[in-house]
Amino acid sequence: MPRIALYTFGVLKSPLADATPLTRAFYETGAAVYREIGRHPGYLAHAEPAGGEQGELFGADWGAWGDFAVPAWYGKGRTAETTALAATLSLWTGLRPAFDAVYTGLHRQALGRRHEWFERSGHPNHVLWWVADGVTPTWRDGVSGLEHLRDHGPSPRAFTFARAFAPDGTPVAAVRSGSGA
Repeated sequence: MPRIALYTFGVLKSPLADATPLTRAFYETGAAVYREIGRHPGYLAHAEPAGGEQGELFGADWGAWGDFAVPAWYGKGRTAETTALAATLSLWTGLRPAFDAVYTGLHRQALGRRHEWFERSGHPNHVLWWVADGVTPTWRDGVSGLEHLRDHGPSPRAFTFARAFAPDGTPVAAVRSGSGA
């Protein structure tokens, strides 16, 4: 049975290594969000480095998730001291569980603070795509999907919650709060 992959990407206003209270709040909120999402119905897994290296995204061992990658438009640092991005890659049983995890609970509260932490851009900040059972999506898959979404709009290959597709490629109603998708 196909599963849904979700890649998120945002450029932070400050590097991850910045010791300001705002960056600490981002880390603390993110840790709590990950704990909550990891218990969410429909959650299967997310990419995390083998050694748990916080802030060492580009040089970390991500195992089956592949080498860490970012969209072409990311132009900030790539070292532990200069990296200014937040990216996630996760696997879900379907669209509804992924949507519910993103738009409820602690993550929903964190979204309310996103403009404190992230730069505003004209680029998409998330992409979804279907993967076959037993397949682990890679960071490169996520970047490719996000760039495809930016260049071509939603399609069965790369889509959003608002313009989603079923595993067979047919459009589905937008996934929204209270909808059954």
